[in-house]
Amino acid sequence: MQIKTGLSILILGLCWSAFSACSPAAPLTRTTPPVQTPAADTLADKMLVFQRVSGGWPKAINDKAIDYKKPLTEAERFQIQKDSLANDATIDNQATTRELTHLIKAYQATQNPRYLQAVEKGIAYLLNGQYENGGWPQFFPNPKGYQNHITFNDGAMVRTLNILKQVAEGKQGFERVDKKWAPLAQKALAKGVDCILKTQILRNGQRTGWCQQYDHVTLQPAKARAYELPSNSGQETVGVALFLMSLDQPSAEVKEAVIAAVKWLEEVKIPGWAYQRIDDPSQPTKKDAVLVADSASTVWARYYDLDTNRPFFCGRDGIKKNALAEIENERRVGYAWYGPWAEKLLAKDFPKWAAKWKP
Repeated sequence: MQIKTGLSILILGLCWSAFSACSPAAPLTRTTPPVQTPAADTLADKMLVFQRVSGGWPKAINDKAIDYKKPLTEAERFQIQKDSLANDATIDNQATTRELTHLIKAYQATQNPRYLQAVEKGIAYLLNGQYENGGWPQFFPNPKGYQNHITFNDGAMVRTLNILKQVAEGKQGFERVDKKWAPLAQKALAKGVDCILKTQILRNGQRTGWCQQYDHVTLQPAKARAYELPSNSGQETVGVALFLMSLDQPSAEVKEAVIAAVKWLEEVKIPGWAYQRIDDPSQPTKKDAVLVADSASTVWARYYDLDTNRPFFCGRDGIKKNALAEIENERRVGYAWYGPWAEKLLAKDFPKWAAKWKP
């Protein structure tokens, strides 16, 4: 009985010693501080992989649009980084501007310095790509063919200017970048606005809208792809006008440009029609694009003739047509020929702007 009692006391003593060693009264000590790994953003990390040495981003790899939500294999990651010297960086299809927008937000959320470094490299890319006349080519460095043109198409130059405007004003997260970028961005912004004013199309001595792209030397409306002829654009004009309306303390020239663009959009609107894509088994693509009567709808054509102000259309043959039905089915359904693009601008945005700034 005494032996059992002694063993019990011994066991209790050992347990108490073990408990005491692990209790708060006897904390474990570290000889080195833990390594702090910067927080990560999955999409931002992928964007770092795709960034080119030039500072910009491509819009596609092997003719496939970049999808940052898609997982990257190690082999893909290796090949993309291996091609980092490629001259395929662009401002087309939201490339570069979408990455900068996401990365600056990712930096705000994570404080990961790699994201900020990538943003500043991207800002430098945009500044370096600007022509002396204030415009931007679609691709740079080393653009080829129509990639040289000053590109308003699909909002390319407007998105670029909006990023630089945010950098210049220190807004939308860009207040985090080095202070040296703000004056550089402000200078580029001023040159860009000047380019916009110089490229506004004159018809019978009156300012109207803007073309999709311009010759970077003559600043005249220019042709891009076979079906993208010189024109006055119902879509691109809206984006340019909205950008000019976003400027604080607009100059008299900016006000004149906005008012003239809105007047032109009013003149060329097509009320009583809607643009629809429909199923049509008789067509090669099994689909078609048509205008249908709709008293509640108003549309604008993508292209207006520079001389007549009439809508026109063009297929891959490069020949101007007067009716959408006259071009091949593949192009009818493969391009945005009409849209309600100026509806909100005319109904809400311009009246609000005019109440504040119109002379």
